[in-house]
Amino acid sequence: MNMIVCVKQVVDPETPAAAFKIDPEAKRAVASKDRPLVISPFDEQAVEAALRVKDAQGGKVTILSLGGESAKDVVKHSMAMGADAGVLLTDPAFDDSDSFATAAVLAEAIKKIGEYDIVFCGRQEADWDAGQVGSGIAELLGIPSVTPIKKIEIKDGKAVVERVVEDGYEVIEVSLPVLVTVSNELGEPRYATLKGIMAAAKKQLTTWNSQDIGAVPAKSKMLKLFIPVHEARCEFIEGETPEEAGVNLAVRLREAKLL
Repeated sequence: MNMIVCVKQVVDPETPAAAFKIDPEAKRAVASKDRPLVISPFDEQAVEAALRVKDAQGGKVTILSLGGESAKDVVKHSMAMGADAGVLLTDPAFDDSDSFATAAVLAEAIKKIGEYDIVFCGRQEADWDAGQVGSGIAELLGIPSVTPIKKIEIKDGKAVVERVVEDGYEVIEVSLPVLVTVSNELGEPRYATLKGIMAAAKKQLTTWNSQDIGAVPAKSKMLKLFIPVHEARCEFIEGETPEEAGVNLAVRLREAKLL
């Protein structure tokens, strides 16, 4: 059973709003100095889902990430959890990729990795929350996808998954290869043990650039990224009597076109 898990490095979602900053020139979020970048939580659960299949069926789990050199940390973290190998896609040509460009690069990398039975992704990114990359990869690879899921098992050469729906879940059987996106209903991911961290240091980590996978994605251009400013203003309506204050309030609401 060959499995590939796509993971992303993001600004810590637990960063307090007061510490969250935007670089308007670079058009990106700035990580707080006292909070290092982390693996996207949904992606960590995707790693856990793949490892549960490996525990039950055996096989190989390869971690795939697109990002800067610092993204090695989330690949190594995933390998410390129990994954077998990692691939980092890093190239200035990949910078500021939108959802489609990211899906296109990851799909080409998956093709280069070779044979695979299941591709795992988080249900959405913890930073942009778009939830488009997984489905985009499946479309570009021409394989079925199930989104989002909370459980997966392999039976008789097929994947049996529990897909999360609004009022519960539905059970779906799908042929391999398949792409699934994993939701938080899967449960808590395992911790990386000291033994796992030491083993991860010895595991293979491959780095590819745009030439290695033969892909330079077409990207949309972000015009502006900013933190919205919410302003509140309070106006007191007065009158000599409660009745007069009520009349004045009605007049003011009409002026504001709220009545």
